[in-house]
Amino acid sequence: MKKLLVSGEGGFVGARIMTQLAGRYELCAFPKGMLAAADEQTVADWVRREQPDVIVHTAALSDTGYSEKHPDESYRANVRRPCWMAAAVQKSGAKLVAFSSDQVYTGLTEHGPFDEDTPLSPANVYGRHKQEMEQRVLDILPDAVLLRAAWMHDLPGYGLPIRGNFLLNLLTAAMRQETLRFSMRDYRGITYVREAVERLTQAMELPGGVYNFGSENDCDMVTTARRACALLDIHPVIEAADWPRSLLMDGAKLRAAAGVGFDDTLTGVQEFFYISPRPAMARYSVVSSAYSRLEPTGRP
Repeated sequence: MKKLLVSGEGGFVGARIMTQLAGRYELCAFPKGMLAAADEQTVADWVRREQPDVIVHTAALSDTGYSEKHPDESYRANVRRPCWMAAAVQKSGAKLVAFSSDQVYTGLTEHGPFDEDTPLSPANVYGRHKQEMEQRVLDILPDAVLLRAAWMHDLPGYGLPIRGNFLLNLLTAAMRQETLRFSMRDYRGITYVREAVERLTQAMELPGGVYNFGSENDCDMVTTARRACALLDIHPVIEAADWPRSLLMDGAKLRAAAGVGFDDTLTGVQEFFYISPRPAMARYSVVSSAYSRLEPTGRP
């Protein structure tokens, strides 16, 4: 059984790795709070102590607005820390799988979808830091697997951390009879987080490099939101705005290398409710109680 060392085990993705992959891998994690104050030597010492086969690095400062206002914090979390992981892996002989982001595609004016070789010019601090991280990690460790993740969704429950996300926002707006604004010229894939965790089992076997890692989507965000609401039989007011962005990713490289891909965005929404233990409408009370605990940034 392979041993996985997970960073960010208390976060949105990391916590689901720890529950969903339990029993299939020997799972361990960095102690709570360690990475916030760690330096390169601390990371190397913990990796040497645990001797994992794979490090799955999910820890990040992922709030794009906060990163914009606090670039030094973002740089430490999103560039320096992954480089420390890469250096530790280089010495230990383990495999590194680290999360990047579709935000590297901000600033592109084309419609997409974009493949991994698309020239980049990220328009925000978070995207620029993720791009630099990819380059520097691969310089240190060419066998590292870097996953450009799309926006992910889930609903509260199971004692796992939650944050504001596409599906939760739709359901909450329906409950509270609120209006949500999306742009008719905004394009992006949105991924069910548990599908992303499942795909990690294949990602750990990939050759080194950068991979788009998430659902594809042919629709603008207004259409995506309205179709998702129709699938769920909910009725928030969806207001159409008109500002441009495309974060659409081409998943062909992952499909060719791993032999599997992701459901498209709307199929993923539908599959969520087929496999969820609770019917959508029965989960409204859970959504409400969890949403009341979210900060304005959408982070618990």
